[in-house]
Amino acid sequence: MLKSLFIAGALALLASPAAAEVVERSADSFTLRYARSMETSAGDIVMALESIGDWWDSAHTYSGDASNLSIRLEPGACLCERLADGSFFEHGRVILLDDDHLSLNAPLGPLKGRTSKAELTFSWPDAGATDVTVVMTFRVEGTGVGAWADGVDAVMQGQYARLIHHVEYGETPDA
Repeated sequence: MLKSLFIAGALALLASPAAAEVVERSADSFTLRYARSMETSAGDIVMALESIGDWWDSAHTYSGDASNLSIRLEPGACLCERLADGSFFEHGRVILLDDDHLSLNAPLGPLKGRTSKAELTFSWPDAGATDVTVVMTFRVEGTGVGAWADGVDAVMQGQYARLIHHVEYGETPDA
């Protein structure tokens, strides 16, 4: 556990400068937002999102292996995880994909069954510019979920740092 926290902290530092914060919080909702400007293209971002199993932290999967995650970038597609018994677990669904963002209905981990809304959005609004700002926003609503904001923020900061590392270097963040 300590090793995982150390790696997550180190990856967060590697991704700096990035804006990461709980931007809104109430008893029954929270919004997390992470942003970083970098030299990349929309195509590189889309390829990284599509290869989620290459950068997602295996510690935050049910199978213990992020390579079991898959997603097709088309509306209605499943962000799914293949389990050891051959079944699949649905972490989320693609609800929107266009030229500069991807949105999923994604009540991740312990949020499953406790939320009325869990929208995870990745955007790159200035694609085509020399520097592209890669933004990840997670909007969660549900009775009492506001108390979970800091814990979810810690996990999602690590996931965002891993995504940025993958976009920049095209490799698994902890390889």
